[in-house]
Amino acid sequence: MQVGMFQTPFVRPERTPRQVFEWALRQAVHADKIGFSEYWVGEHGTLNWEGIPSPELVIAAAALQTSQIKFGPLAHLLPYHHPATLAIQTAWLSQILEGRYMLGVATGAYPTDAAVRGIKDMSGNHAMMLEAIDIMERVWKGEPFEFEGQFWNAGFPQANPNKPLRDVRPWGGTMQMAMTGLSAPSPSIGFAGTHGFLPASVYAGNPFLRSHFETYRDTMTAAGRESDRSAHRVVRDVIVADTDEEARKLATEGGIGLAWKEYIKPTYERFGVLKGLLHDPSVDPADVDADYLAEHVWIVGSVETVRQKMEAWFGELGGPFGTLLVYSHDYIDNPEPWERSMELLVKEVAPKLSDAKQTVAA
Repeated sequence: MQVGMFQTPFVRPERTPRQVFEWALRQAVHADKIGFSEYWVGEHGTLNWEGIPSPELVIAAAALQTSQIKFGPLAHLLPYHHPATLAIQTAWLSQILEGRYMLGVATGAYPTDAAVRGIKDMSGNHAMMLEAIDIMERVWKGEPFEFEGQFWNAGFPQANPNKPLRDVRPWGGTMQMAMTGLSAPSPSIGFAGTHGFLPASVYAGNPFLRSHFETYRDTMTAAGRESDRSAHRVVRDVIVADTDEEARKLATEGGIGLAWKEYIKPTYERFGVLKGLLHDPSVDPADVDADYLAEHVWIVGSVETVRQKMEAWFGELGGPFGTLLVYSHDYIDNPEPWERSMELLVKEVAPKLSDAKQTVAA
């Protein structure tokens, strides 16, 4: 199993933009150094706990300070960008990173991010995303076209032999794309399967994940593509330390505990996701505190404890998946224990997991 990071980021609202930026960059460099395979950066314009409106700036800053890790926004919210402009920008980043770039796309889930762009009815966001993808893929070909759509107009000019146009194709000629899923069943995961995109699922309980695996498998198969779970990314909170006690304290008394108390739990309740995380339907959501989360939702413990919990989780899911993406949290004031958790996860836990073939039907 590969290990990556999802830098949403969950950083306290009182942090300054510079602190958020510096933390994201530090995490990227550290993740590359210790062997993380991927580093995804969220995009939100108005959310006070997820304070990166321009993931491409973090990725660009990290590009020349890293050598192995792959980067991508997770995700650019396509209804809020002119797709031709975004196509040019993302292709340039893929060229800069020389193959270490992937493009995550999404419709946008938060009304405040939509309202800033003057969108009051988000029911059209999915159609906007589809039209945006169509335009972007046309631009990346670098061939002349004209397009008048429902939401945008775009095109690519005919080249003048005396004034050659810049190459706007992504590195290698194609763009590896990814799509997140926030519901079950998920039309976004289905779209990812139909078009061969990477699927990324935020953990909201095992039934939720199994639904995503099945949707991806079915749509990949229907599209005539070979399907396995090696493509699947799953986002979940994981904390590792030398002892179970140290790990539990780092989680419940640190950035993860605070983010869940102040922001993530209320958000999950609002979106109807929290109930999927309860190990027993009789549990009162009001009783879901940091101790409950450390026991039943997060994966917390020593190297051996986390290994056992991961193995048990794979068993409940019917097999492993490709890449675990851990959320980044606010450990800015004392980063070393958090960074050690990252290192233990990728160097000590992941190599000890069962050498199961990543060909389980998605």
